[in-house]
Amino acid sequence: MALIPSQVLRVAILLSYFSILCHYKALDMPAHQTYGGSWKFLTFIDLVIQAVFFGVCVLIDVSSLLTKGGDSREQERQLRKLIGLRDWMMAVLAFPVGAFVVFTFWTLYLYDRDLVYPRLLDNFIPQWLNHGMHTTVLPFIIIEMRTTHHRYPSRSWGLAAVCCFGVGYILWTCWVHQVTGVWVYPVLERITPLARVIFFSAMTAVICVFYTLGEILNSYIWDQPHTVKVKGE
Repeated sequence: MALIPSQVLRVAILLSYFSILCHYKALDMPAHQTYGGSWKFLTFIDLVIQAVFFGVCVLIDVSSLLTKGGDSREQERQLRKLIGLRDWMMAVLAFPVGAFVVFTFWTLYLYDRDLVYPRLLDNFIPQWLNHGMHTTVLPFIIIEMRTTHHRYPSRSWGLAAVCCFGVGYILWTCWVHQVTGVWVYPVLERITPLARVIFFSAMTAVICVFYTLGEILNSYIWDQPHTVKVKGE
């Protein structure tokens, strides 16, 4: 029996995301006042994705509790739809985007923080909030994957959906640059147009790798006990 029920963990994680989002939106940062506002940053988009995802998880927990023991087929059908949405979000958005944000942010930060997180931001964003946006995302999503079995779509459809998200964000970034004349991330200012194409292509490939890793990890966590049991029979 788990020390902390998974339902309680999900509520706590959801509340933490609400707190992070509220504190982030309350920051008086110049970038928030320009075209696109917070929505031009992948970190903020990821926070919204994670909050919505855990909101769906909590809604499923509440719905399961309220419908427990009932025999309404309509309620069961609606619950299955929510579970399907939860599993799709985990596979296509929550895990790959969350892991991508954590990996790329800290990789660039350790190499040269001014490429992604200029020191000026330390005057606006406290350290705890920075870690809430760029560090705890991955442990939270792994906790959810460990406590709940999620059904992944076929790999081809899943990768196609992840690629659509990645390409969509790249196009959005290019559009913001077209309107404002400024790239969202400093690293894009310092490289040539050809290097940007290579950079964007590499980032799309990386997020696809994280989708595949999420699928493998989910399968390992939930298929391993079954495999061991079968071998022991």
